[in-house]
Amino acid sequence: MTDTVTNPRVAPTTFPRPAQAVDALGLTPAGIESEAVLRRRRLLVLVLNSTTLAVLLLGLAHVLGAGGWSAADVVIAVAFLFGAPWTVLGFWNAAIGLWLLHGRRDGLAEVAPFAVWGEEGQPLTLRTAVLMTLRNEDPARAFRRLRAVKESLDATGEGVWFDYFVLSDTNDPQVAAAEEALASAWTREIGEPARLTYRRRSDNAGFKAGNVRDFCERWGDRYELMLPLDADSVMSGESILSMARMMQAYPKLGILQSLVVGMPSRSAFARIFQFGMRQGMRPYTMGSAWWGGDCGPFWGHNALVRVAPFREHCHLPVLPGKAPLGGAILSHDQVEAVLMRRAGYEVRVLPVEAGSYEENPPTLLDYVKRDLRWCLGNLQYLKLMGLAGLKPMSRFQLAWAVLMFLGLPAWTLMIALVPLKVVEDHALAGYPAGVAIGLYCVFLAMYLSPKLAGFLDILISKGAVARYGGLPRFLSSMAIELVFAFLQGAVSSFRTTVFMIGLVFGRSRIGWNGQARDAHALSFATAFAGLWPHLLFGAYLFATLAVLSPSVLLWSLPMTAGYVLAIPFAMLTALPALGAWLERRGLCGIPEDFETPPVLAAIAQAEELRDEPPLRAAA
Repeated sequence: MTDTVTNPRVAPTTFPRPAQAVDALGLTPAGIESEAVLRRRRLLVLVLNSTTLAVLLLGLAHVLGAGGWSAADVVIAVAFLFGAPWTVLGFWNAAIGLWLLHGRRDGLAEVAPFAVWGEEGQPLTLRTAVLMTLRNEDPARAFRRLRAVKESLDATGEGVWFDYFVLSDTNDPQVAAAEEALASAWTREIGEPARLTYRRRSDNAGFKAGNVRDFCERWGDRYELMLPLDADSVMSGESILSMARMMQAYPKLGILQSLVVGMPSRSAFARIFQFGMRQGMRPYTMGSAWWGGDCGPFWGHNALVRVAPFREHCHLPVLPGKAPLGGAILSHDQVEAVLMRRAGYEVRVLPVEAGSYEENPPTLLDYVKRDLRWCLGNLQYLKLMGLAGLKPMSRFQLAWAVLMFLGLPAWTLMIALVPLKVVEDHALAGYPAGVAIGLYCVFLAMYLSPKLAGFLDILISKGAVARYGGLPRFLSSMAIELVFAFLQGAVSSFRTTVFMIGLVFGRSRIGWNGQARDAHALSFATAFAGLWPHLLFGAYLFATLAVLSPSVLLWSLPMTAGYVLAIPFAMLTALPALGAWLERRGLCGIPEDFETPPVLAAIAQAEELRDEPPLRAAA
């Protein structure tokens, strides 16, 4: 394919405030908000989290110390210090987010004052490359999504500012041939060869990050911005255009991450999962953006990235040592975010639902597989903590990403020691059972707080419940999702624990390949092969607690039922029939299920016509 580009090169709009005034006013590099205000917010969040964690730890020490401290008590206390901080921060992020959404006149203006520049009327002058990265994915499916993005952008009248790149790392010859045929057919249809470039690498060096890096080196000087998309990513033209205007207004805004939500799905697992994520992400992201500010997250896709500083400053180091922790970095996105911030550019998240979508894994096993890749990638950050020049907030982000996964085996260890604690405390006079139960209930509530805050946000927002199909459907969906969350959480945390134990002994490996996207059933053999350790662990807990203390077993069910139910849970939520049943009744639906946006409607229509030429001939 030709690499020539026909769009005009126009100088970007100048910053609305003189650059020299930014330092004089004590603002962040892009001039978006006050550095002093951000410091005060971060100090407040530190105090809130430290105080809450200290209170919880004191309560736990009171319970564990009844009758003297044993070795098991010490282990549980230490494990709590690894497992609890993520939950505590999640609670305060959700609380702050809910306060901003409903306790402030304009909470979004406090979190994202740059958003005002996304309004219509600002002429676009920046050229953007829309990138879709592929590796052994269903080509027709991926191209349908990229086509929908292009058509949506063209409908805004500003499509001339966007070119499209399909960056393939596919090593399956049949899939590669289908990709090439689809790209050629689409290029002929467009009639402008420069608008679409297809490139396939002969190897997967550096994984997805290496794929994007290759684009930056070969074509990056032609574009001010790039928009990375995964094979399952979709964004509306209005959303992309709005974010491009924000990037144009602030030349020191290096990465602008959209709030990515799930797409309508025929999979029961994905449907229930993304219903809960939809609620939890909204207040959580709003709260974290309030104090994270210029050191925001980057999720690797559905975000606008300024090409020049990314190419110059965001080179990923090759980690020393052998795999799995050495070599190329798997979870590249957060590392690129902290490197962008180190270079003097802000990384921001736009914490509103605004036409940015992805597809979630269709089964529990597919979800766990993806989660383990993230786990390994985040653990690699342990080798990056000494990077020179990082902002303190950036170092915290890397450490926090590691702690997110280190906390999971810590919780598993605490649960595994429950039968031993029952034996130690069964004859203890004056055991503080009330404190133990209260502490347990408080922590469960904090664990669920992001999604509970999201549910409350919908219930108290005018007209919001109607977007979810009405109050009865929304309340029923809430109940389904809460049960689902406990079961899924137990399965995921235990599988991560087993994986991390394997890492210690050099037995865990993760590859980078195509992912399952469509709803499909799981056989008993497949589910058993992946989840038999969960059943074994659950059998140990249920058998011992049933004998030692049936009441403790009953109290533990929210945290432990997922172990013994892992196999039937995985099989049930993978059933296409269950997904169809939920869809017919409007349960666990998201707003896009009840009113489909044009960009998603275009994909749905293409799915129905997928056997029509030219796609049929190309695929």
